[in-house]
Amino acid sequence: MHQAPADPTIGELSEGDTLARIVARTGRAAAAVVGPGDDAAVVAAPSGSVVATTDTLVHGPDFRLAWSSGYDLGWKAAAVNLADVAAMGARPTALLVALAMPSDTRISFVEALADGLREACDALAPGCAVVGGDLTVSATLTLAITALGDLEGREPVLRSGARPGDVVAVAGELGIAARGLAVLFDRFRDVAGAPVPVDPARLAAGEREALAGQLRPAPPIGLGAMAAVAGAHALMDVSDGLGLDARRMADASGVSIDLDPAALGDDPVAAIEGGEDHALLATFADDVLPPGFRPIGRVLVRAEAPVLVAGRAYGGPGGWDPYRDWDSVAG
Repeated sequence: MHQAPADPTIGELSEGDTLARIVARTGRAAAAVVGPGDDAAVVAAPSGSVVATTDTLVHGPDFRLAWSSGYDLGWKAAAVNLADVAAMGARPTALLVALAMPSDTRISFVEALADGLREACDALAPGCAVVGGDLTVSATLTLAITALGDLEGREPVLRSGARPGDVVAVAGELGIAARGLAVLFDRFRDVAGAPVPVDPARLAAGEREALAGQLRPAPPIGLGAMAAVAGAHALMDVSDGLGLDARRMADASGVSIDLDPAALGDDPVAAIEGGEDHALLATFADDVLPPGFRPIGRVLVRAEAPVLVAGRAYGGPGGWDPYRDWDSVAG
């Protein structure tokens, strides 16, 4: 009698079997009127407006399987999209997941990915869950997430609202994800430059923390809505580095942003130039900030430079640009 393998590949299963295993692990969104199983999901939007964002993670430029488990990948994919919803001042309500993967992908990897999606939602945005998506086969493992959110009757907080005199504030970590990436590239590649699995025994405590920030970021999702309620003038997700994203906010608002390096921790350069932390960058009218936010600078009348550090024009690279930086990760 033929016995099915204990850990089959998705090529040995039907699409329905794979989908059933994913749905069994992803939970139910509180706002879902119709969840997985129909041609489309239906998600309640009591405020009448829906915040929507999407992000794609591709094996190679965005993650390496030698360094990321299925759980890591699911967690990170959820976290980065939840942060974009929070950056509009909204509460995340649902995720849609499109997964393209090689036919030899083990179902245990897919199940671990689904666990990561569910547990990231539970930890960072309770009530949010996967409500649908799509599966297909591809030579390159690719995960695309669409996240939805509810403004709960508020106006969205845009990156274009910063005003001269505002306090610039941040919630969340800065620079830790870049330090984690540096550990991976410096310590866990072979002589040819190919990634090799992480050996936890080789990591100091600070390195473990940095790797967690890179592989399983935990942005302060709930503080996006809190910033909106507190009257934030501008708000955005710091996904590509503080220097680059502060420039985007300054350009959108027609102002300059002066960062205080003394407020950026022990390594201001890493805080300014590192990416993938998914902290929340906001501006407020006065020095009374909502809990979880800390001041890091001021908004100024537009000067020659969009971003300054201690009053001097900042002209550094300022973060992660997948088009500019592709060559550095493609090897």
